[in-house]
Amino acid sequence: MGDQVILPTAYAAERWTDFGVGVAGASAALAGLVFVAVSINLSKILEYRNLPGRAALTLYLFVTPLVVGILLLVPGQSGTALGGELLAAGLVFAGSELVINQRAGRSDKETLLTWALVRLLPIIVNSGCLILAGATLLARAAFAFGLVNAWVLLVEIMR
Repeated sequence: MGDQVILPTAYAAERWTDFGVGVAGASAALAGLVFVAVSINLSKILEYRNLPGRAALTLYLFVTPLVVGILLLVPGQSGTALGGELLAAGLVFAGSELVINQRAGRSDKETLLTWALVRLLPIIVNSGCLILAGATLLARAAFAFGLVNAWVLLVEIMR
């Protein structure tokens, strides 16, 4: 293997395409199921102040892996591009979900603890993992660029 560079599987986007297909298909089906459930029960959902927001958050929880699956399927994209896309998607989803959650408020039956566990924790885990994945892909690229710059500053400058 001498001078061949082997990328760890976690950072080789092309190795995740089959996973992306599965995740995109499953999450699209589940998002569709939520959409149908909301459509059928819309009048009942609208009777409660916090349920429309909760329905939107549930849809976001299934749309997030759908978007990630689609991003993994973009042919020939670099790890840096994928990292930027994942980071941006995570930030957009987190921001949107937090706004929806804040507007929906808490129901009278939710304690602060149950509200945090059921409403905030999924947002933090869902978007946090996405942000972390994107950031680590970008950090890996930044590390590579840093090595190149260090080489220039230490070796090439002497030529």
